[in-house]
Amino acid sequence: MISLIVTKLTDPQFLLALLAAVAAAATVLTIAIPLTEGNSLQKRMKSVATEREKIRARERERLNRQGDKVSLRQEPKAYMRRVVEQFKLGDWLGTENAKRQLTMAGYRGPQAEIAFLFFRLAAPVGLFLFTLFYVFVVNDFGQPLMVKAGIAIAAAYLGIKAPEIFLSNQISKRQASMRQAFPDALDLLLICVESGMSIEHAFRKVSTEIGSQSVALAEEFGLCTAELSYLAERRAAYENLAMRTGLEGVKSVSTALIQAERYGTPLGTALRTLAQESRDQRMNAAEKKAAALPPKLTVPMILFFLPVLFVIIMTPALIQVFKWH
Repeated sequence: MISLIVTKLTDPQFLLALLAAVAAAATVLTIAIPLTEGNSLQKRMKSVATEREKIRARERERLNRQGDKVSLRQEPKAYMRRVVEQFKLGDWLGTENAKRQLTMAGYRGPQAEIAFLFFRLAAPVGLFLFTLFYVFVVNDFGQPLMVKAGIAIAAAYLGIKAPEIFLSNQISKRQASMRQAFPDALDLLLICVESGMSIEHAFRKVSTEIGSQSVALAEEFGLCTAELSYLAERRAAYENLAMRTGLEGVKSVSTALIQAERYGTPLGTALRTLAQESRDQRMNAAEKKAAALPPKLTVPMILFFLPVLFVIIMTPALIQVFKWH
């Protein structure tokens, strides 16, 4: 087996065919990926509109003191709801931290919470049973009983952590998108405010313009616009925006907006200062990444560039030596 691999790796025709196949696959993926991507901006903004209708129904119900709330949001899956209600997963698996993480990841409403609780139960049980079946029936790897049981327990622990890891990854991706576009959004917000727009119209305008850079940030600004229109206290809308994003820059802007609402301080000056700080932070992050490149490139250069360089330098000399002998 090893000799076959060595033979293939030293065969120029095989290496050439492998490189051609990789290049062809990369070309096909490069062309196909943009064609398969949907219009995520329209989908997310549609969900924002749905959330706005939910807030409107809730606030009208509070003001009119009606009975049941009217929800226009999508209902959870029936089998997930049955499992969650039957085992009362919300009492021993649902936490405020999990709800906050779901919101920060962009998942809202009862469907997201019920799906999260369902997978927090189904993932460890499913991985545990699958691992037991695999190590006891399919392939035992020649290990004793205790080792196989330990593997199954480790798989169950991985299933417990899998939903949390998924949420953390979604939050990181979402925050990276918003962090990249936030300085530009803040500049647009400053221009709108200084041109005489109200803060609600400014948020609505920025949410429509910034969607090409960050769908998540456009969605959050749209939700903030809805909350500013229908919540009893505008302070709550700003605090909710900071909580949903989890970004320090957004928290600073929310604090400035709350202070401007309470004390009547000039909003344009505060936004201009915060916009400059956001741009400086983005530049510092880019410089930090650039400064980290040399250490990261050291190992690839030693492994890939130096051997090729030595081959190019030494091959002519070796050819001459063999000719003399």
